[in-house]
Parts: sequence; C-alpha cells; structure tokens
Amino acid sequence: MIGRFLAGTACALALSAGAAQAQDEGAPYDIYLSMSYIGNDWQAEASNMVKALAASSDYADRVNLEVQVAGPNAQRQIQQINAMVQAGADAIVVFPISPTALNSVVKSACSRGVTIIAYDAEITEDCAYNVTIDQAEAGRETAEWLVDEMDGEGDVVMVTGVPGTSVDTARTSAAKEVFAQHEGINIVGEAVGMWSQAVARTELNKLMATRDWSDIDGLWMQVGCYTANAMQLEAGREPSELLPCAGEGSNGGRIQMLPADTEVDGASAPYAPMGAPRISYASPPYSGALALKLAVDKLDGKDIPEHTTLPLPLVTNETIELCETGSWDEQKAGCNAFQPGLVSNPGWFASIFSEELPQLGLNAALVGQPES
Repeated sequence: MIGRFLAGTACALALSAGAAQAQDEGAPYDIYLSMSYIGNDWQAEASNMVKALAASSDYADRVNLEVQVAGPNAQRQIQQINAMVQAGADAIVVFPISPTALNSVVKSACSRGVTIIAYDAEITEDCAYNVTIDQAEAGRETAEWLVDEMDGEGDVVMVTGVPGTSVDTARTSAAKEVFAQHEGINIVGEAVGMWSQAVARTELNKLMATRDWSDIDGLWMQVGCYTANAMQLEAGREPSELLPCAGEGSNGGRIQMLPADTEVDGASAPYAPMGAPRISYASPPYSGALALKLAVDKLDGKDIPEHTTLPLPLVTNETIELCETGSWDEQKAGCNAFQPGLVSNPGWFASIFSEELPQLGLNAALVGQPES
C-alpha cells in the first residue's frame, strides 16, 4: 500500500507533459489501446466499444485514440508500451497478456506520469488501475451450478481460456476447487480453448475422438457452450438430451437457452431456441470502454478507484430474456439475449449494457459506432 501511495502521489504531482499541455491548451489527450490478444469475438467486441466511446460526441474532441495489437507475446507488448510512452502517451488502456510480466514497463510509465488502466485481465503493479469482474467468482458460481445440475456426481469436461492471463487462472482455479469438494465429480478431459468458438470445436473434437457424448455428464467451458451444443446435435442427440453447460455469454448460447417454442427472427439451428440447460456468464466487453472513461477522468484530475469490480452477469434458463429491438432502453430494462436477425454471429457476446456508458449501444459492440 505504501508503494501504491508513493506511486500514486508521484503521478498526481507529476502529470505527464503531454497531459498537462493538453489541459492547458484544450487539446485532446493521447490515449493508446494496447491489446495482447484479438483471436476471439470478445476481444473484437471490446475493441469496438473502446473505439465507439472515443468517437462519441462526449469524447471525440477530448481523445486521440490509437490501437495497437501485440498478440499473445509479453515481450512484444512490453516493447509496444515502451514505444507508446516514448511517443507521448497520456494514458494507456491495456488488456495484459500476463498479470506480472508488464510490471516493470508499467512502473516506468507511471513514473513518467502516464496513467495505466487494465481491463478484464489484471496488472499487479501497484501504480496500475484495473477494471474487472471477480473472475474467481465467475469460475466458482458456474462450477457450483454445474455440480447442482449433475446432482453432485458425474464426469466433467473442461475447456479453459488463454493461458497465463489472470482471467483464465482465476476462473479455472476456482472451478477446480469447487469440483474437488465433491468426491463424485471427476474431470475426465481438459483442453485450452483460447476463448474461441472455433478453437473450442477443434479441442472438443480431440477430446471426443475416443468418447461418446453419453460418456459425459457436464461441461465447464470458458467459451464454447454454443459450439458444444451444436456438436451434440450434429452427433444425433436431441435438444432434450443436451448436456448442462456452464460457460460464456455468447448470444448463440443464450438463444439456445430460450424455450424451444420461443419465436425469434432469423433463427436456424443450431442458432435457435432449444431449452439448452445453461448458466451463462461474461466479462462485459464494455470493460475496456469504461477503462477509457476512467483514464480521461484521471487525466482531468478526478479521483478514480484503484480497482473497479464490475457486476458479474449471470444468466440461467430462468432469467434469460430476449431483446426484441436491442435498444439501450430495452437493455436497461433487463433483456440479455439479442435476436439472431440483429446479431448474425452466434459467438458475439451479449452482456454489453452499462448504465455508466449511455454512449454505447448495440452498434457500438457490433461495428464500433456510438449512440447518436
């Protein structure tokens, strides 16, 4: 805490030259988005929402945004962040590939007055700010739901996320702790899914090469429940035989959760209602946009929390609610799945609503356009 206090005090007293000049002259802040990994729908959506906020009427004249992608390579991300600082960044919004690998470059950036805010995944350096859900809670809650659905016994297949990230580590560890508390639960297969529906399909095909779906009693997947349901249907199983799946908040998976007689626009199997037994959660993809908002607030001289913990969106078959138009007001009222006619990609993540970000609606997540 002392290190955090000293780092925070130094940053407060020595605002970067670029930020100070921007404030004096009314020029926009130079803010960078550093993305470590873009190989899935969530990352593309999060990037869209950051860009949409920067382009909104509230921020377009206040922010110059530049996006850079390092890939799943910590050294490359370190080099890019160093270059951003050298280029005069006022703030850097970052999805870190590792909670610790960036600490040295982040500490150096902070010492030069650059505000660093991580979203979804965390950075452990004291001077960094973080915007996340409680990732351990996500792993724990979903695993507990699955255990209940299986009446405390049976064989589970796990598909995890991007190795090395704080997100994957916290979720997977928490879920395994829950499963270990129940002697009747056995993890019979595990694969790295990279938070991708396509990778999940590849890995499930490998795991199922020597098994039948009837050999498994439940699925715990950071991403891939939609794909797992589709694969079961392709194997000839009926919708009523689908395995309980604890996993991501993809729109396709949530549409599958709706009762089979629900009328939706543009649906065709497997992107269709079928009453699939599910718990669906998500790190909201608006977390990066909220990090951008907080970065501007900080540069404006406002106090911001060291760690912003977002509400965990949990949706079950009892709480699934279809959005008819996808409007911001409709989302505020509580809908949590979008018509396939509005969202063509079943892997797209549906937990996009934030009351703190009225600039962002459906088009922000889909194509990076703010609300008018």
